[in-house]
Amino acid sequence: MSQIPVQDKDAWYRDSSTGSLSCADENTYEKYMKAHNAEQVKKNQFEALQNDVSTLKSDMSEIKSLLLKLANN
Repeated sequence: MSQIPVQDKDAWYRDSSTGSLSCADENTYEKYMKAHNAEQVKKNQFEALQNDVSTLKSDMSEIKSLLLKLANN
């Protein structure tokens, strides 16, 4: 089992037998995890906004059809 340095990534190494990545510097790893978690939060917020917009569009369509029904009667 040998550790191969990852190109252009300081303190990151790839295990030659399993292909897994590891970080030799705890601060670098913590910074990576904070950035990763922030990206996940951002992605979740975006998906929530998409769901909200989809729900609003559906509600507006329903309101429109009800108003058209009322106007025709």
